[in-house]
Amino acid sequence: MSFSLYIHIPYCRSKCPYCDFNSHAAAVWPEQDYTRALIAELERRAQEPPWAGERVATIFFGGGTPSLFATPSIAEAIEACERLYGIEAGAEISLEANPGTVDRAKLCGLRRAGVNRISFGAQSFKAETLKFLGRIHDAEQTRRSARLAFEAGFERLNLDLIFAVPGQTFEDLLRDLDEAAALKPDHISCYNLTFEEGTAFFAALRRGQIRPLAQSVEARMYALVRRRMAELGYTMYEISNYARAGGQCRHNLAYWRAQSFLGVGAGAHSYARRGAGGRRWWNERAPAAYIEHALREGVAESGGEVIDERTAAGEFVFLHLRLREGFAIAEFERRFGRGFEAFFGATPTRLFAGGLLVREHGRVCLSERGLELADAVAAEFV
Repeated sequence: MSFSLYIHIPYCRSKCPYCDFNSHAAAVWPEQDYTRALIAELERRAQEPPWAGERVATIFFGGGTPSLFATPSIAEAIEACERLYGIEAGAEISLEANPGTVDRAKLCGLRRAGVNRISFGAQSFKAETLKFLGRIHDAEQTRRSARLAFEAGFERLNLDLIFAVPGQTFEDLLRDLDEAAALKPDHISCYNLTFEEGTAFFAALRRGQIRPLAQSVEARMYALVRRRMAELGYTMYEISNYARAGGQCRHNLAYWRAQSFLGVGAGAHSYARRGAGGRRWWNERAPAAYIEHALREGVAESGGEVIDERTAAGEFVFLHLRLREGFAIAEFERRFGRGFEAFFGATPTRLFAGGLLVREHGRVCLSERGLELADAVAAEFV
């Protein structure tokens, strides 16, 4: 057996106005203490079920901006994983980076440390869009970083893009997609801009300082993304993710397939399956509090919940429906002891009849129309 491991590094040089992740802008950060806290938490979890005796299949360094940490700190965390759990041969080890925070030496060091997949937050290649989004890099830095990543020995590269940005045109979006593909990543994530509560953009929206694009325009942009990505050789495998053959993000697939995963670091979430249900918990969000608790106790949980069968079944469905392949009806029945339609009553029948869900070859997935209304479909199951 094996599991996926998420390692959260919460520090950034600046906070993007759209970001609702647990990230903290700082000029300096307690890297040594934070790394020690991560390893203390890894040591404690290695003694507990369900992680004890299990190997790590994927590691994902997310943030924040993990590339701000020195290479020895990243290497130390990976070495601790190998020592405490063992890392499977061929494991996917990803790290998020901002294009302006890496150079050749840094990328070569990360590759030697064991990182084999790098993810750059490109977001756009248009200067005005990058400025609106509060990004601190420019398009040329993204191009340079991608080139240096390949020169450093990375074969796997993801680029993040954001669309439906106020002021963005269809021509702007096409140029972003084409420029990203020209850098030859094996994976492109393309997210529509959302205005999450607690962000600077949400506050500006409430004050009337930002006017989002019309939903009809956003839907047409999403359709354009799906079409152009296919033309460029990237297969859509998840609502916002596209990959060339073999380029799917195995770590994120573990989330979308409702598998167990361990999260360490400030604000990190974890989920452990138990039978048809399971347990979810999350850590202290404030980095200082996380460091204090993890170093003293080996854990820094600030909350948790037991997931009953009904909740687990709903999460299984809405997470799998994010995937283009959906889920196998037989797999749902094996896990929950009842058929999909028997479990949820009239809801699936109504969604099938409304053309939002389709059933083909023993699987259930979103229709093309369902993709554009995915949040509404998900709400039917949670």
